[in-house]
Amino acid sequence: MSEHELWLVRHGQTEWSRDGRHTSTTDLPLLPEGEEVALGLRARLAEPDFALVLTSPRLRARRTAELTGFADAEQAEDLAEWAYGDYEGITTDEIRKSVPGWTVWTHPSPGGESAADVARRLDRVVERVRATDGPVLVFGHGHSLRVLAARWLGLPGTDGRLLRLDTATVSVLGYERGTAVVLRWNCS
Repeated sequence: MSEHELWLVRHGQTEWSRDGRHTSTTDLPLLPEGEEVALGLRARLAEPDFALVLTSPRLRARRTAELTGFADAEQAEDLAEWAYGDYEGITTDEIRKSVPGWTVWTHPSPGGESAADVARRLDRVVERVRATDGPVLVFGHGHSLRVLAARWLGLPGTDGRLLRLDTATVSVLGYERGTAVVLRWNCS
């Protein structure tokens, strides 16, 4: 097995990410401060020379890719955020008023994706990365990138709940002696 690296960048801050609203299909722009922080990641992403750069098709991820120097990143629908269905635009606290103890990791999102659905599409990303000769960079979203990391590690997608991921951060997954590991996580 070759020793691949997968670099993950969560998009810069939007109004809804700032306010804790679940955002999947709603295509929000970055806030000015989200753009500024994303620009600050440019130097960190100048190395290594990425063999493949992918982005979620959502505006916030594409704009983050552009600001960091990767305007030509290939759009990959598999990197889209977890589809929250009826919970789109709603905070966890608001959902818990009618569904006590709700989390995206443990409860259904009516009209949205299940954890298994999200894991299946992110497994395709893992396969593509492992078939690429060289480091890969992806731009995406909080929940989906957490599921991607769990699947990279061979864990159930729901174990992404253990990996907090802030906006405009860089994380790196790789290998140590043939075992998939987290090399860096949630670095700003």
